[in-house]
Amino acid sequence: MRGASTEVASLSVTPDQIVEDVAATLVDALSLTPDVAEGLTRETLLFGSLPELDSMAVATVLTALEDRFGILIDDDEVSGELFESVGTLSDFVSAKLAG
Repeated sequence: MRGASTEVASLSVTPDQIVEDVAATLVDALSLTPDVAEGLTRETLLFGSLPELDSMAVATVLTALEDRFGILIDDDEVSGELFESVGTLSDFVSAKLAG
């Protein structure tokens, strides 16, 4: 059932919607303030630039992304580059949804 909903979602979700949903996931998972949340764009730098996103918070964000998008993220897929920006994280989610 989880895979079926992901397949349907991946057919109808636009890249801009994925960016918005990834940003919303970051806001929720990291308990970001409204000021920070409003400033999140595709170009927003993350790891090293967003104090709330430390190495311990990465696992929280990954779990939240898995839950929100119905994807599975393997440990070997996680790197510093993945968390470079909202855009790199969104591109990763898009690729996972595409299968």
